Amino acid sequence: VNPIRLDEEGERQLLALGEIKRILRLGPMHGLDDPYYVERFRAELWAQGESEIYPEPKIEQKLAADRPLPFLDAELFAFEGAKQPESVLLIRRDPGILLTCDAIQHYGDYRHNTLLARLVMPFIGFPKTTVVGPIWLKMMTPEGGSLKPDFERLLDLDFDRLLSAHGSLLDAGAKDSVAMAVRKAFPEG
Repeated sequence: VNPIRLDEEGERQLLALGEIKRILRLGPMHGLDDPYYVERFRAELWAQGESEIYPEPKIEQKLAADRPLPFLDAELFAFEGAKQPESVLLIRRDPGILLTCDAIQHYGDYRHNTLLARLVMPFIGFPKTTVVGPIWLKMMTPEGGSLKPDFERLLDLDFDRLLSAHGSLLDAGAKDSVAMAVRKAFPEG
């Protein structure tokens, strides 16, 4: 899910978990390393829709809320109002794990960032907390529209953990943290 190319040691650790058969692209602004996984492992690319940024490789299986996923105990949530297809994956295992791409991000720390990024992230909209991705929100909101209804639907899902393509794992309290991020992104008034 949201694959990135690893160094040799990281790839060895990944392969120790099992064979790579499928990769899932949840957001249209991710996909730089998809060709590597498709070519090297002959993995199928599953995605909600074509990406303007990463049109290759071609999608082999379309992700949709009403279609089967490649594993059990999971549900796909699709943002209906976004300008490009973005989805979230809910793994329905106690206590529920939400896997996101750009729409929701959690920064418990900045240890995976460069020194420069660590210094500037709090000042460019990425504080050490859960956020609705500010760049994503600006790029994906239709002119004169709002994605608030999508986020309100998302909060109907049952989850307590969050793992985003950006940031770090939030191991508990994720639903409350996401709700706070949504309130901050869409203040009343």
